[in-house]
Amino acid sequence: MPKPNSNFELTISDLDLIEAALHVTKRNLSMNALDGTQEMMPPDAADETLRKIDDLLGRLHNQKIFYRPSKGAYLGG
Repeated sequence: MPKPNSNFELTISDLDLIEAALHVTKRNLSMNALDGTQEMMPPDAADETLRKIDDLLGRLHNQKIFYRPSKGAYLGG
């Protein structure tokens, strides 16, 4: 039986593209749910998909390492 690949070679731009695509999909599903025009998807399935996308976006965010200078004042923006 084959084992799943645990070594992924994704670049930061790959992850940015994935994150942007998830945001667009989430927005479209949310707008369809508000308009009541969910295309061939039961309401429960759309809600579950939105929860999964939110969870994945949260996990991606939590894995990011944000730069903060060790010396001097931090000027956030």
